[in-house]
Amino acid sequence: MFDAILVEKSGDTGAVSARLVQLNDSDLIANTEGDVTVAVAASTVNYKDGLAITGKSPVVRRYPMVPGIDFAGTVLESANPSWKPGDQVILNGWGVGEGHWGGYAAKARIKGEWLVPLPAAFTPAQAMAIGTAGYTAMLCVLALEAHGVTPDKGEVLVTGAAGGVGSVAVALLAKLGYAVIASTGRLAETDYLRQLGAATVIDRAELAAPGRPLAKERWAGAVDTVGSHTLANVCAGTRYRGAVAACGLAQGMDFPSTVAPFILRGVTLCGIDSVMAPLELRLAAWQRLARDLDPAKLAAMTRHIGLAEVIGAAHDIVDGKVRGRLVVDVGG
Repeated sequence: MFDAILVEKSGDTGAVSARLVQLNDSDLIANTEGDVTVAVAASTVNYKDGLAITGKSPVVRRYPMVPGIDFAGTVLESANPSWKPGDQVILNGWGVGEGHWGGYAAKARIKGEWLVPLPAAFTPAQAMAIGTAGYTAMLCVLALEAHGVTPDKGEVLVTGAAGGVGSVAVALLAKLGYAVIASTGRLAETDYLRQLGAATVIDRAELAAPGRPLAKERWAGAVDTVGSHTLANVCAGTRYRGAVAACGLAQGMDFPSTVAPFILRGVTLCGIDSVMAPLELRLAAWQRLARDLDPAKLAAMTRHIGLAEVIGAAHDIVDGKVRGRLVVDVGG
């Protein structure tokens, strides 16, 4: 038997509920498809995990579901030639925790092609302090670099800066030499953001309301985790031939903008998908994280919780009460 978080949906009311349960290997085999079994050492709490557990958005595609879109651990059994028992691995995305049982359990059974090797620079807990949020932040940085946004071009904006993606993005960009503007709705976190490397901290209210199609050119690039009017204003304030990496929807899925920033200033809007990203991009992101993320800053943004605390943390993250990263200590 092993501990797990199980999310279920009532057939009568449609209500979603989550609870800590004990499962066994037969449950795992009956409810998953895969050729690699992993002893999960650590997971993390992302915004999508919060939505899955609270039921505030229909991200879970089948029930019952063990949520957790990330995990790191050690291979126990493998029928996949790429992996052998004892290998340390990471899983991010691929619909795990949504349509396939995920990381909030002491064991996971997964397709081997979904795994990447744990970089030698990280412990499983450090990899989950990064998690999908940090891996997504690195994908955003790679996109900005690919579109010519270098530190000499000007400031770079990060929205939702006190959240998981935002915190890692601030730390990464600062270490790479960018002058970072951090936008947050929690100005009490100003000192925290400055410790991560933000040069300037602004109130999210400056960007959250409907704005003009074109605004004063302020930043050379941006990482946006918020969407809606915020993303529209981010694009409107981007400098000529700048780029914006969009990866979130905390304010909303809508995008009330015009074509003006794109056809008058040549701004590029880069959509960042971490769930189905190809293996080569995943490997590149994790290699860069091992090189460019300051371990001390990672530790400063991280808090550890147990599996029994995940359900409460899920509600907190959806309500915007979580700063930085939460690591779930699942196993040994």
